[in-house]
Amino acid sequence: QGHLVESGGGLVQPGGSLRLSCAASGSIFGIVIMGWYRQAPGKQRELVAYITNGDNTNYADSVKGRFTISRENAKNTVYLQMNSLRLEDTAVYYCNVVSTRTGSYWGRGTQVTVSS
Repeated sequence: QGHLVESGGGLVQPGGSLRLSCAASGSIFGIVIMGWYRQAPGKQRELVAYITNGDNTNYADSVKGRFTISRENAKNTVYLQMNSLRLEDTAVYYCNVVSTRTGSYWGRGTQVTVSS
């Protein structure tokens, strides 16, 4: 059964940067979309960004110009480079992968805390 492994979360000061990574296990085939969602305390989970297998990207308005999503197909890995982090970016970040063959997968989440 496929699974996702996330890494890269942590504590950073406002204005700082973090890079999240999410690797999909080799048993996940036919990936068409890889993305990141986040959920802050007391709020619903929201889309942050996604990238298709054609390298089309989409970002939430709140992160445009600050975050960059990319993928490395050979490694089944998606990255989220987060710059100019703000207090309101604090959340648990979840990786999501959609496969045409086996459906949707979620990671366990990685905590990102922006605090001075």
